Amino acid sequence: MESNSRKTQILKEIFGYDSFRKGQEEIVDQILNGRDVLAIMPTGAGKSLCYQVPALLMSGITIVVSPLISLMIDQVKALNEAGVHAAYINSALTERQITKALELAAAGRYKMIYVAPERLLTPRFLDFACHTELSMVTIDEAHCISQWGQDFRPSYVKITEFIRQLPRRPVVSAFTATATQKVREDILEVLDLESPYINVSGFDRENLYFEVRPARGKKEAIKEYLTQHREDSGIIYCATRKNVDELYLELQNAGFSVGRYHAGMGTEARNESQKDFIYDRIQIMIATNAFGMGIDKSNVRFVLHYNMPQSMENYYQEAGRAGRDGEPAECILFYSPQDIIINQLLLDSKEQIGEYTEEELRVIREQDVLRLRKMSNYCTTSMCLRKYILNYFGQETEEHCGNCSNCLEEFVELNVGEIAADMIECVRESRQRYGMTMILSTLAGANTAKIRSAGMNELSVYGRQSKCSQQRLKDVVYTLLEHGYLQQSADRYAILKLTDRSEELLKSRELKLRCKKSELTEKKKSGSGKKAFHRKGESFGNLTDKSRELFEELRSVRYSLAKKKGIPPYMVASDRTLHEMCVLIPFEKEELLEVHGMGFKKYEQYGAVFLDKIQEVTAGDKKGYGISEDADGTDTVQNQNPLDIGPFGSVEN
Repeated sequence: MESNSRKTQILKEIFGYDSFRKGQEEIVDQILNGRDVLAIMPTGAGKSLCYQVPALLMSGITIVVSPLISLMIDQVKALNEAGVHAAYINSALTERQITKALELAAAGRYKMIYVAPERLLTPRFLDFACHTELSMVTIDEAHCISQWGQDFRPSYVKITEFIRQLPRRPVVSAFTATATQKVREDILEVLDLESPYINVSGFDRENLYFEVRPARGKKEAIKEYLTQHREDSGIIYCATRKNVDELYLELQNAGFSVGRYHAGMGTEARNESQKDFIYDRIQIMIATNAFGMGIDKSNVRFVLHYNMPQSMENYYQEAGRAGRDGEPAECILFYSPQDIIINQLLLDSKEQIGEYTEEELRVIREQDVLRLRKMSNYCTTSMCLRKYILNYFGQETEEHCGNCSNCLEEFVELNVGEIAADMIECVRESRQRYGMTMILSTLAGANTAKIRSAGMNELSVYGRQSKCSQQRLKDVVYTLLEHGYLQQSADRYAILKLTDRSEELLKSRELKLRCKKSELTEKKKSGSGKKAFHRKGESFGNLTDKSRELFEELRSVRYSLAKKKGIPPYMVASDRTLHEMCVLIPFEKEELLEVHGMGFKKYEQYGAVFLDKIQEVTAGDKKGYGISEDADGTDTVQNQNPLDIGPFGSVEN
């Protein structure tokens, strides 16, 4: 009972939350009971809280292994803001600073030490770890330990060796947001977790809206979107540095508040751009996938993909940087078949880090190709986009989520059984030797040298679908692949192969194809009709006019407070916290402490300033504030995801 009361006390007083989110409390309890843990939780579900709460309750120090310097700095800053003493050890510090940090840690000043994996086996850190009481070793972004994952880092493999050299084995906990079944098994094996509690809390982010748009005129489409979201913060991902630079200049010249980030820029320029975004000095970041891991900016309202990413893992991780405060956010991907070619070239030029056998390299290449194929299928599927994503990560769900472009689009069902049967016949007659382009060209009756030299013009099905559009033929073959009537080989040439179900379709000649009845309506394109489809609960659009004005005033207060302290505005208060202030209109300390995300430490630092502003704007009258009468949501404000709490920390006496 004492443990229960202490953990809820820490949850409220330090982090400002009244209750745990789904799955969090179970993980905290298992750690406190001394059990190893592997937790698979979606981005924004509050992974950090699951190890930070027990870390504060355990007697010794918790070591948090983290992959990026920016991630460590961010989390340690946020912890210090919440009144928790923490520090980081990485290459951003001088050797003298590292020595001082370890001395303070050994003296009991810090409860958490964030460390880069490369530092674990250095003599100085190992000596510190072996002569200090360690209660837990936490591995953040644990998928980096798997060579079958998309972000494998050889330095992560050293974590197991570090743990084995400790005089007493601490609790080991591992957390990640993107892990397929294969990667999960690899994490368990490589980390050598002992009878671990495994928590897969689901991958769904209900507050995110997903959409795939054709890439026609995407620069103008993006300008239109940004014009309609001028007050919002967002990220635009591009596949190449060239695209980042071109789009940056285009949008900057159009008057938008933009920055850019890619590996071709100097370190100083990248860091400055990242700070501008985190500190709200710019609204939009245009970047390659080099940007983002560890960016815990909670008020990102949209993530746009200018190009298709290389994998569903990359896409969901990048899209998941939107809406980390639990409020509605939009994830829109602009798709062009050309993106597949670009990504294939990028994969071909990718250097594999680490030592591999030829067989291992072959398997890695095949997995890269399969991941790219699954990603391209996402862009062409007619099924619910959320269902496609969740199924990819092994989670079954309902057919329609009501909050993606496919669920909101009108479709008609056509029987394309005859076209499908001709495709299967063509694959069979050509002895399963060719890919999609050759098969579709044959059915269309293309008269090319390649068709003639392969003898495809002599097949019985040659030209049988000459009146069918290439797009319709592609839609049919994607549907055949999706339902298992055909399959593709794992190599980059993607040869079409028959399956056990191929004969079944030849006999029935029944295949339903869902086709879009029309292009997205202007209402859907603009995003003005989407709020009603988000999960229940208030969104910013549900505020009354008076509360909207108050929200903007509170944002200005937050920015001023953050600027004075030299921290990102979201560390002062998340958008969700400000939003709840505009709903509840607190006038007294006790009322403000009821606001989600407003703990005692936050109140001591900022509470009086926020209360003064609320009193000033409302003149002490709550009438006309709160939720508008026509708001669709019925719930009160729900628990937001906790900030992933986290410079070499300031020490408070």
